[in-house]
Amino acid sequence: MKQTRSRDLLVVAFHYPPIVGSSGVYRTLSFTRHLADEGYHVEVVTAALTAYESWSPEQYELIPSNVKVRRAFALEVTKHLSFKGKYFSFMSLPDNWQSWILGGFFTGLWSAFKRKPKLIFSTYPIASAHIIGYLLHKVLGVPWVADLRDPMAQKNYPADPRKKKIFLWIERKIVEKCQFAIVTTPGAKAFYLEKFPDSNPDFWKVLPNGFDDKTFNSVIESVSQDASISQNENDKLVLLHSGIIYPKERNPNALFEAVSELKIAGELSAATLEIRLRATGHDEIYAKRIAELDIADIIKLEPTISYKEAIAEMMSADGFLLMQSQGCNHQIPAKSYEYIKLKKPILGLMPEEGDTGQLISNLNIAELAPLDDKDKTKEALLRFIQRLTDNEFVMPADSVVNSYSRSAQAVELTKLIDELE
Repeated sequence: MKQTRSRDLLVVAFHYPPIVGSSGVYRTLSFTRHLADEGYHVEVVTAALTAYESWSPEQYELIPSNVKVRRAFALEVTKHLSFKGKYFSFMSLPDNWQSWILGGFFTGLWSAFKRKPKLIFSTYPIASAHIIGYLLHKVLGVPWVADLRDPMAQKNYPADPRKKKIFLWIERKIVEKCQFAIVTTPGAKAFYLEKFPDSNPDFWKVLPNGFDDKTFNSVIESVSQDASISQNENDKLVLLHSGIIYPKERNPNALFEAVSELKIAGELSAATLEIRLRATGHDEIYAKRIAELDIADIIKLEPTISYKEAIAEMMSADGFLLMQSQGCNHQIPAKSYEYIKLKKPILGLMPEEGDTGQLISNLNIAELAPLDDKDKTKEALLRFIQRLTDNEFVMPADSVVNSYSRSAQAVELTKLIDELE
């Protein structure tokens, strides 16, 4: 029987089920599940469903029964506070869910009134979550831990100087006030140690992203037994990117041009290849360019689907596509680990020296090319297709794959929190 600890945790996370379209949600989900299973009383302050671009009732099943969820008032500025598509720019600082700061703060106070937490845990990539965490820490005097995941303020990010100023302020408060801060890659830790040279190296904890093994395995089993979910039965190869494609950080334009030129040269055709971009979040931008290049028969834009359906689609794909710009060298997309879990080859359009490039190249499961280099992308794509066709990729052993599970990271987080007692 597990020992019940006298610690209550308040987690501030914008991304939490039933939201769909964000693979990063499963990091927080796994953390809260494991901590609750270890005897912690976990309450999650998250956003009202109206703030989400997409959510599914099916996702409610993922929320652990022993985790209390409190939804705070939140509006999305472009959807709720704009007039004819226009709004005051200050309304999107530090992000499009600025209203959630007020809602999340008071919801957190109400939670603390009901059951005062012994620790506040806030998580990026919605910056307002860290502001809520800081305010609750300041008012309640409760220890605070920040899950930064990836670096916030960088050389050319955010582009808006006002937003960057806020990001820098958040980072300083985290260094000054937190018990420790969590990042997902060694590169991110090195970035912050250089940025804050007076900080203790042990302040920065590296807990990688990963695949949510419990949820993932459950869905895989369900998908395998569900005959109604179709698998890829076409003769053509299906190369899948599942998730958001940011126009700057994952700009696919060089890929589009490479496919166009290879199609014109007769080296690619819709009869043998489909590149499927699922839930890009920016279809309106990419659809225009795809049409201009006459490659809509090869590159398909598909809408957001449920997590179960997304995994089913990943299971049926022949290979995966990952994209990352040089400015994101200190980041590894959560989707990378799900791809690794399914043991399928990856076409990585990214710098080899970045954290993501290092991860998949060290596993010998990928062909790499710089995201913005059309010619090298053409070469890598053709090599990838040939190696895939010839079955040359050798996938890593289960023991290696399982080391990237979120359960493993949740165990480490629990140890870190236990040490604060």
